[in-house]
Amino acid sequence: MNYTTQMDAARKGIVTEQMKMVAEKEKMNEEVLRDLIAEGKVVIPANKNHKSLSPEGVGEGLRTKINVNLGISKDCCNIDVEMEKVEAALDLKAEAIMDLSSYGKTEEFRRRLVDTSNAMIGTVPIYDAVGFYDKELQDITAEEFLKVVEKHGEDGVDFVTIHAGINRETAEIFKRNKRLNHIVSRGGSLMYAWMELNDRENPFFEYYDDLLDICAKYDITLSLGDACRPGSINDSTDPSQIHELMILGELTKRAWEKNVQVMIEGPGHMALNEIKANMLLEKKLCHGAPFYVLGPIVTDIAPGYDHITSAIGGAIAASSGADFLCYVTPAEHLRLPTLDDMKEGIIASRIAAHAADIAKGIKGARDWDYEMSKARQQLDWNRMFDLAIDPEKAKRYRAESQPEHEDSCTMCGKMCSMRNMNKVMEGKNINILREDD
Repeated sequence: MNYTTQMDAARKGIVTEQMKMVAEKEKMNEEVLRDLIAEGKVVIPANKNHKSLSPEGVGEGLRTKINVNLGISKDCCNIDVEMEKVEAALDLKAEAIMDLSSYGKTEEFRRRLVDTSNAMIGTVPIYDAVGFYDKELQDITAEEFLKVVEKHGEDGVDFVTIHAGINRETAEIFKRNKRLNHIVSRGGSLMYAWMELNDRENPFFEYYDDLLDICAKYDITLSLGDACRPGSINDSTDPSQIHELMILGELTKRAWEKNVQVMIEGPGHMALNEIKANMLLEKKLCHGAPFYVLGPIVTDIAPGYDHITSAIGGAIAASSGADFLCYVTPAEHLRLPTLDDMKEGIIASRIAAHAADIAKGIKGARDWDYEMSKARQQLDWNRMFDLAIDPEKAKRYRAESQPEHEDSCTMCGKMCSMRNMNKVMEGKNINILREDD
């Protein structure tokens, strides 16, 4: 192997096996994809130690990808339950899974996840640090934070969220510009607390070059976290969020100098009318790096339904330039998601991603919808089920309410427009009140 990372290979004119696989999935020319990776506009998160990976590309001109958050917590620490969610997430075609485990020794779950998953795997190393060292946050050293990242790299993690943009300068801007919901990013709040408790610079910012060396060693894609993402629509597009984004743009260029692949993470809670501008800002300030967004959640009033508020924002964000959607479940803000919560979140996010791909003109995106419309016109129920984004639910709804006539449903019966137009177009009588001849 005469390259260190996918970006390094691309800049040397090499088309890697991972690039070939992604190009085939995306129906894209291999050299075009390679050039986008060289520019930093596309990433292929593919740790050298993740042997079961079926690589995916994230970025300009590619299908919008989705991520599923999983992991154990102190209150819910059953690894087998989380592995059941992993299997379901893969069946539902999630392209990425993030292990957000935040309790105890997380290595067992992380290794099982990497061994099992053909989807790309992400982590947030700062979540793992307290349990890994069995030390309070304040007592963890800068060197120890970096060692956790190295450990995740050894274990085969494809991308890591690192909150390097919440440095001392960003923290001062945050203090001067009061927010309703302060810092809602879990990793961002931990990093801010560490800086305040130790009166020190953010170690991931201070020792950023060392972090980049670790990423280059394993070809970990660096997902630069948005510590200052808004946690309410009241706090969106404020000085803290925008200043951090500017810092992330500078850190992106430094990463590219070492051939480290980079994604940028984004909001958060945000009103509908601000989403497009935020997507444009990220692409401008971060030099076209792929944008990975949580939501955005477009209203704060819907606990229990935030998979919907997120899907609304996600569709607008992705159609305006975002490349990667982090799913949100109905349990957001309330509890660790159950298996059913996870399924609802995945489907909502996949719908948002696909709707955005249609709007962006992604090659082949409309073909799926065309085939579904054709099956509906033909009243071919089995074909409709096969094409449905959630075949299981579609079949269940049909089975729960059987019509008198198979070529209709219980909503319209013999007044079904598809049924009657087919008959009329064939010169037949529609016979709404009588039995067919």
